[in-house]
Amino acid sequence: MIGKPFVLLLAIALAAGSSSLLAQSLNSGLRGPTPLNEEGPAPPMTPMRNTSEKEVRNYPEQPPVIPHSVEGYQIDINGNKCLSCHARARTGESNAPMVSITHFMDRDGQFLSTVSPRRFFCTSCHVPQNVVKAPIANDFIDVDTLISRATPGGRR
Repeated sequence: MIGKPFVLLLAIALAAGSSSLLAQSLNSGLRGPTPLNEEGPAPPMTPMRNTSEKEVRNYPEQPPVIPHSVEGYQIDINGNKCLSCHARARTGESNAPMVSITHFMDRDGQFLSTVSPRRFFCTSCHVPQNVVKAPIANDFIDVDTLISRATPGGRR
């Protein structure tokens, strides 16, 4: 006669073995055919989108994306390469958009004469764009499309 502890151990071993097989057979749009319990090769580097065109924002308060490469830019406590074009005093010669006025406010809402230290590291919120096809299907709808569908005739 087989004891209950033996049956329990056998069930646990079978469950562990089947989950291992399941992990090896799943296929993800982001991982490709690499089993979940292995690390696959790094994806190839894709070209950066490098243009002066402004990207349309997908939702209110979305930080604008960076439409050019920032590879090699110094953005640290000692300096910020972004401000060589986007600082208030440099936009006339660079034709780059000025840093938002919100970047000059401290945490208490007081305006400063320079960019606030909490807004100094641009790539914390703003990201450059790569030229890639979406890795997984996406049915995202921007807010304007959502509003127009909710209010036929376009009235708000």
